[in-house]
Amino acid sequence: MAEERTAADALVERLIDWGVDTIFGLPGDGINGLVDALRKTTDRIRYIHVRHEEVAAMAAVGYAKFTGRLGVCFSTSGPGAAHLLNGLLDARVEQAPLLAITGMSYHDLIGTSYLQDVNTDYLFNDVTVYNQRIMGPAHVVNVVDYAVRTALAERGPAHLAFPIDYQAAPAGSGTRYLRNVPGHTSTTWRPPIRVPQGDDLTAAAAALAGRTKVAILAGAGARGAGEELEAVAEVLGAPIIKAQLGKDCVPDDSPYTTGPIGLVGSLPSEEALERCDALLIVGSTMPYIEYYPKPGQAVCVQIDDKPERIGLRHPVDVALAGDARATLAALRPLLSRNDNRDFLHQAQAGMREWWELMAERGSSPDIPMKPQVPAWALNEALAPDAIVCGDSGTVTTWAARQIKVRQGQAFSFSGTNCSMAAGLPYAIGAQAAYPDRQVVVFTGDGSLTMQLGDVLTAVQHQLPIKIVVVRNDTLGLIKWEQMVFLGNPEYGVNFAPMDFVKFAEACGATGVRIEDPARCPDQMKRALAASGPVIVECVVDPHEPPMPARIKKDQVKKLAAALRAGTPNRNRIALQMVKDILDESTFEASPGRIMPDRLGQALSGAARRLRDRADDQDQA
Repeated sequence: MAEERTAADALVERLIDWGVDTIFGLPGDGINGLVDALRKTTDRIRYIHVRHEEVAAMAAVGYAKFTGRLGVCFSTSGPGAAHLLNGLLDARVEQAPLLAITGMSYHDLIGTSYLQDVNTDYLFNDVTVYNQRIMGPAHVVNVVDYAVRTALAERGPAHLAFPIDYQAAPAGSGTRYLRNVPGHTSTTWRPPIRVPQGDDLTAAAAALAGRTKVAILAGAGARGAGEELEAVAEVLGAPIIKAQLGKDCVPDDSPYTTGPIGLVGSLPSEEALERCDALLIVGSTMPYIEYYPKPGQAVCVQIDDKPERIGLRHPVDVALAGDARATLAALRPLLSRNDNRDFLHQAQAGMREWWELMAERGSSPDIPMKPQVPAWALNEALAPDAIVCGDSGTVTTWAARQIKVRQGQAFSFSGTNCSMAAGLPYAIGAQAAYPDRQVVVFTGDGSLTMQLGDVLTAVQHQLPIKIVVVRNDTLGLIKWEQMVFLGNPEYGVNFAPMDFVKFAEACGATGVRIEDPARCPDQMKRALAASGPVIVECVVDPHEPPMPARIKKDQVKKLAAALRAGTPNRNRIALQMVKDILDESTFEASPGRIMPDRLGQALSGAARRLRDRADDQDQA
């Protein structure tokens, strides 16, 4: 006898109609009706069983970010739903289209302190672009269509709370109001491609005309518009500065880009924004306002398909509300060519010096190994179409500077939400979407240990994710923020060491440990070429600072205060920083460039000996 079609069946079938092919989640009694509907459709929709609901939501974000399609996740009611929240917040802040489905108490016991009785529709209200409780089987298709369409149109998370009894109820049961005509809604949808009006484009071209020092700031909204960005950069003689969420909008080896900006940024990017007389912002609301040109310094044109974001960080002279790729293509023929290439040539010369410095840091023979070394080694180990998932922490700095994203490769991380532990879930979503592409996580030990259980998800579902974990046994970014931004001694940031190789092997994955910088490039290549999931544990110096492109007096004062106040290993930290600066005295892009070459090299040896002596004292 055929199984009776349920309301949950109707929901899953509608998701399939929308083109959903993957769903991430964790079963529970509050969502088992939906899980049973997934059981019946295994040939059409893949269920990825995660170990934690936050991972389900984050994996859906990763899926959405790297495909541009809807990511879908589910959880049970109560605590399961609460676990999804950070992932939905990530989707909201990172502008990823997502649908979350959560269980809920029996419809006629809601509000009676029943088991896991939480109004999840209320709970999710502040982190969603659409949020609704399913009120019966006849309500399912209507709200699914509207939820999906809203998530796609607004690039954000939608949420449906599905009471337990309605999930298992016959699809045709319950009452249907006469105006709820069956079949009145559909799955037809196309992404809107907005282009500004001709007068606005003409005004933008006029604002940029005659400017000889034009800078372009590109962000996540410029992803997919690389050719158009470079074409406009060529006409304007403009360097392209990349917010970290726009790291892959043009390749890092593009002759036009000066790479990242902000605390993780490059010196040429900072200099370009300091000196420019015109700024073209494309798909970015990079939050570090102090790095923008000073108000009144430069004429500004901003392109964004969300008009409310225009002028959010910097005063704008001409606002172009539109899709980045289409708007750049329409703007380029109207632009006057800037024949003065001095500004671009200065930026390009600065980038040659910057890459020399990055290569020096990335090939350092120092032991303990510097964290820049494994990041630099990744460049030769990544496949031409690799997807790299970053994470939050000091690893953000190494990824921004040392990893060169090339044409055909993709990169993203939780860049505005800045959530720790997003790297592995993003990779689960990316690998599920692209089973034949190399997917690499570049993370820290603080982040990875928050979601270690989901290494088993990669093993169970045969997702050959490569996890490169920088292990320094401390929350490095917090440590340096405590000292450099507040002038406080580090506190509460160290944790017990983790043997990631043994853990990988216990999960049925492969584990590789890298400690020797001389062997790092070869070990990294072999690890990334191995089959199945791999954890690459990179043991690095915990005292290596994420040095800014420029060291400010206030930062030096606060660091000195923190060291005086009793920071552990303070002599070692101070000597390491001195040695780093002295080692780089021959590089124009380094803060150490103010030191004469010979003196810097001589003092470096002395600093190294003192540092080693401090290490011996700390270990005694």
